[in-house]
Amino acid sequence: MTEKKMWDAEINITETGSEVRAEARLRGKEGGQMVGQGTARRNPTDEDVPAIGDELSAARALSDLSQQLLQRAAHDIEVHTAKPVERLRS
Repeated sequence: MTEKKMWDAEINITETGSEVRAEARLRGKEGGQMVGQGTARRNPTDEDVPAIGDELSAARALSDLSQQLLQRAAHDIEVHTAKPVERLRS
């Protein structure tokens, strides 16, 4: 039997001056939602291209969320096996 699960990810982006902050929220996973954070700052000498800040901050927020998921998986493996996890491949 195949079990299908759905997790929803939402990214909120806020721009303030030359700084862009992104928050990636993952919902639907057992244990509640998880939140990743990412920031991008435009160098004053760079051209103002808002899409680039959005992309960088969102990518960094998703990367943070990914690392949290790997840490949670390692913890869960350790709890179930009673052995330390030395390395997980991403």
